[in-house]
Amino acid sequence: MQQENMMQENTNNSAKCLFSICNVKKSFHDLTVLHDISVEVDEGEVVAIIGPSGSGKSTLLRCATMLETMDSGTLTYLGEEAARNDSSGKAVYASPADLRRIKGYFGLVFQNFNLFPHFSVLRNLTEAPIHVQKREKGEVEAEARELLRKMGLEGKENSYPQQLSGGQQQRVAIARALAMNPKMLFFDEPTSALDPELTGEILKVIRQLAEEKMTMVIVTHEMAFARDVADRVIFMDGGYIVEEGRPEDVISNPREERTKQFLSRFSDQGMQ
Repeated sequence: MQQENMMQENTNNSAKCLFSICNVKKSFHDLTVLHDISVEVDEGEVVAIIGPSGSGKSTLLRCATMLETMDSGTLTYLGEEAARNDSSGKAVYASPADLRRIKGYFGLVFQNFNLFPHFSVLRNLTEAPIHVQKREKGEVEAEARELLRKMGLEGKENSYPQQLSGGQQQRVAIARALAMNPKMLFFDEPTSALDPELTGEILKVIRQLAEEKMTMVIVTHEMAFARDVADRVIFMDGGYIVEEGRPEDVISNPREERTKQFLSRFSDQGMQ
């Protein structure tokens, strides 16, 4: 297990820590899905979380983005506490006003796009910046059009989600997250609903964001992509972090037997 060593390395690193979730525990009824997990992410870092289905990856992401409440643990963005433990060891969250502000620090891209079907592409991007962030409409629309151009969706501003392919919808979803000017992005298996050809479109966009030093946490089953793009890979199984480190170590030369077993499934998929 390398979690404590990695946490110490991050503490000693001079890079700015944007996100920290520490000692998080989460259960659903009698099933514990997260066992005392801690993760820190530095500014400009790309972290890939891999592991089998049911390992706790998506639950960790949902706790990090406050879609699920932790049973216990601390959650911090840019040094601001979103949650901490009370005297009984139970997680308590900041005030609604503070949480609204803290949630503005990150964006989340879902597996199944979650676009508003009755909004045009442009309105999907501009609705929250205008009405939540109270920004000027002309400025927001100009930024949204530039994001669509960057995503290869120029000319799709007036289209509706059902008129787009799955890959195009996911690119709109990424652009929508970026329209809020977040400090970091979370991706929950962003290619799981796409066929292989469309998957390539999304991985290209995420790769471009990585080159631009966007801070990202990506739950993914794309092992070769995680190896090539991530700065750090976390392998989870059974609600634990089994192994954590550089992609060339965790994916190409894992130490733990469970990691080796999991990655052996991908050896015949062109990942050498």
